[in-house]
Amino acid sequence: MTTMTNAPFERVHIIGAGLLGASIGLALREHNVAVTLADASPSAVALATDYGAGVALEPGSPQPDLVVVAVPPDVAMEVTRSALDQFPESTVIDVTSVKAGIYEGLRTAGADIARFVGTHPMAGRERGGAVSARSDLFTARPWVICEGEAGAIQLVESFVRSLGATPIVMSALEHDRAVALMSHTPQLLSSVMAARLSDASPTALSLAGGGVRVVTRIAASDPALWIQIVQANAEAITEHLNGVKADVDRLLEALGDLSATGSRSAIADLLHAGNDGVSQLPGKHGVSTAFASLIVVIDDTPGQLARLLTQLGDWGVNLEDLRLEHSPGANVGFADLTVKKDVVAEVETKLIDGGWRIAGEVK
Repeated sequence: MTTMTNAPFERVHIIGAGLLGASIGLALREHNVAVTLADASPSAVALATDYGAGVALEPGSPQPDLVVVAVPPDVAMEVTRSALDQFPESTVIDVTSVKAGIYEGLRTAGADIARFVGTHPMAGRERGGAVSARSDLFTARPWVICEGEAGAIQLVESFVRSLGATPIVMSALEHDRAVALMSHTPQLLSSVMAARLSDASPTALSLAGGGVRVVTRIAASDPALWIQIVQANAEAITEHLNGVKADVDRLLEALGDLSATGSRSAIADLLHAGNDGVSQLPGKHGVSTAFASLIVVIDDTPGQLARLLTQLGDWGVNLEDLRLEHSPGANVGFADLTVKKDVVAEVETKLIDGGWRIAGEVK
């Protein structure tokens, strides 16, 4: 193992041996940091230990430099308060997805919040638990750091960078409003759309393409966890859902009487607003609309995707994004390549000349 560069903490104790806790432990162990683990479930600690995320905390162990609280939202405040009491010499952070309620609860309880910094790594997977943990889970991902003492924030920023993440400092309230829009509302809307599929016929489901798969992908997330998240951030989520409801109501009104003056323009306005909104999302090189998509048909056999990517590399093509989709009932798949618009025509020509099939029109 190598020694972590500029490591602010030599000993880290993680409370919660699930996906986030175990992933943090794995990343720290790669850099020779001493990691101890605790969890309400002994089997969760045993599993995370087997994966190499750390070792169980033993009585009499030295005080950690940092305590990471990685537990579900409904117990995060109380576990954090207990950690501040149990480890009076340690900096304590949490990694819960909703922040303002934890700060409010700690202040009300009279906890020593001078040693506490609320954080939220914007990383995760549909499946939880240590079995899904990855040491690179946080690489190049935003990691929000909320208010706290200046010295503690500097240490936590250094800690976040050591895990490969990008620290972003904002207030707890600002964070909760932002994730309500960027994470929590999309989760609920994805679930609402996916619920419509329950009564769909096998024939209809056989038509599923990229659109419905993209919209419903995150609907596979853990309901028990998301109920806690939604409860903790209900006010901000409700505000955004009311905005969505107003848009849907306008759309329904227009669809209800397409002959009425302004109906078609109302639908067009909503579609244009969607274009404008998605163009604001930062990508590999920040906010940009200078990209196009090519959908390449690939045979569902070993080595085909590797051959495609190798050829693109040989041509000097810089991929901005890559998405894969399988075609139900067919031995082919689709590779959706995102490249700069100024090279898309050249890349399409080379792909066709190289024997690749392009599905549909360039988008």
